[in-house]
Amino acid sequence: MEKTIVVDNVSMRFNLATERVDSLKDLIIKKLKFQSVSFEEFWALRDISFTVDKGESCALIGANGSGKSTMLKIISGILAPTKGHVEVNGSIAPLIELGAGFDYELTGRENIFLNGAILGYSKKLMLEKYDEIVDFSELREFIDVPVKNYSSGMVARLGFSIATMVKPDILVVDEILAVGDQAFQYKCHKRLEDMMNGGTTVLLVSHSAPDIKRICQKAVWIDRSNLRFVGSVDDALQLYND
Repeated sequence: MEKTIVVDNVSMRFNLATERVDSLKDLIIKKLKFQSVSFEEFWALRDISFTVDKGESCALIGANGSGKSTMLKIISGILAPTKGHVEVNGSIAPLIELGAGFDYELTGRENIFLNGAILGYSKKLMLEKYDEIVDFSELREFIDVPVKNYSSGMVARLGFSIATMVKPDILVVDEILAVGDQAFQYKCHKRLEDMMNGGTTVLLVSHSAPDIKRICQKAVWIDRSNLRFVGSVDDALQLYND
């Protein structure tokens, strides 16, 4: 079976300041005075290894702060690991922070084309997909309203609609399936299922056991930065809950 994602002994270290520096100005003054700011090492991930096959759906589970979202950002190319490496075979669409590329002073319509450009899509493609995006988001009557007047749910709806308009090889999803009301959540799940049936590999972070069981075929349990288990969803959830 072809491997779409290969995570090989990945570790991620962050340096946390152990003394207070209130501003960039304070930091520069310390540097000019040849004073150093001391840092404490924090390992968000330690020697994590797993693979995801083409077309497979895999959940990352664990408590808040265990390192799941850091792992997703490394796989998505947002962060570079301190040690180890990640191999990703295919185009990747990260649904990590929906609406993160929006300009809140612009309208929903304007942000569709702005976000499309950020994602590397041509204006021609965005024009072709425009009605599909608006219809799926159910925001047509608000599409010419500045996004700063949208609720967080409306922003997430528009972001999800843009991010999933083109079927990627790999879809990385971080806790965004609780978008909008129950009917819209069903639409989100249905779109994910359609993408998976079309061969898209899905990597999901969620605290919802029903979502994980419905969507995923395997699970990776990360506990306090360390890998604890890779295997079936039922076994992973049972071990995690115990």
